[in-house]
Amino acid sequence: MIDDLYSARLLKLAANMPRAGRLPAPDATVEKVAKLCGSRVLVDVVVEDGRVADFAQEVKACALGQASAAVLGAHVVGASLAELEMARDGFRAMLKDGANAPDGRFSDLAMLAPVKDYPARHASTLLAFEAATEAVRQAVTSATGGRTSPAGAA
Repeated sequence: MIDDLYSARLLKLAANMPRAGRLPAPDATVEKVAKLCGSRVLVDVVVEDGRVADFAQEVKACALGQASAAVLGAHVVGASLAELEMARDGFRAMLKDGANAPDGRFSDLAMLAPVKDYPARHASTLLAFEAATEAVRQAVTSATGGRTSPAGAA
């Protein structure tokens, strides 16, 4: 069963982290830490027109957290806050409830489905998506004067 968890594809993904590092002038920065294992993810985002225009991440996590962050880094540019929220929520449901993997740009998260059998690993595996979603929310809120959507805009 552990072989299903640490597949060659997952380990390769974890070893090749896209968008590693920091941005020189992010619109928002968020750090998340998994209390159980100490995994840490720090993300920087630049948001333009409600979509991620640039992204960087520092990831100090297990292979599972790194693989999740690699999927995020590979596909996050161009994503809206709503897409990130749907991916995060779908990813969480996949891990906690055995739901299907998120559709769309983050469908590669399906390779992490075996993590559902290891609840102690859920927090570190979700960390990058939680940090990115919060960072984009902060950037969008700042840019729109407190609104996260155009509804109610005058």
